[in-house]
Order: sequence, then C-alpha cells, then structure tokens
Amino acid sequence: MPSSPLSISEDLTIYHALALKDKLLAALAETSELELNLSHVEAIDTAGLQLLVLLKKEARRSGKCVRIVAHSQAVSSLVEFCNMAAEFGDPLVIPAAHAAPR
Repeated sequence: MPSSPLSISEDLTIYHALALKDKLLAALAETSELELNLSHVEAIDTAGLQLLVLLKKEARRSGKCVRIVAHSQAVSSLVEFCNMAAEFGDPLVIPAAHAAPR
C-alpha cells in the first residue's frame, strides 16, 4: 500500500533534473508503490519528461509501481503534446484549482 503521494513543487526542467532524479529514485527505492503529485509543478521541459519516463521504466524493471495522481496544467500539456499519455498509463488529473476557466 502506498504512503501519501510525494508532492513535487520544483520545476521539472533541466535546471532541477539531477537533484530531482536522485530524490525520485530514492523515494522509489523505499516503497513498492510510489504516487506522485505533480499539481504544483509550474514548468516542465523534455528533461523533466525524460525523468518521469526513467522513473516509470525503473519501477517496471524492479517490479514496482509509479503512479502520477495529480498533474499541473504544464505537466498535462507537455504529456499530451508529446503524445505520452499511453506511456505513463495514468489518468491526466488536474486539480480543480489549477484547471483552466471556461
């Protein structure tokens, strides 16, 4: 059973990728099911996307599970733009507070 989701508030960009890689891989090592809350991520680039792909692949390789349980608009937009939703296999969930107004 997963603990509470790991909330990431840093930007998932090349400037933070190395530190976040260590943080995320360490969190994965401590559990069999890692849930990520990305609803506070304001910016993501391809380095951040690669980091999420790496985390998912590392989890699969080691028989573990990584789920993204909340997405910011930035994360959702990049995942959709890069046509990666199927790769992640998680529903694209954007908290109501972050959803675009109609």
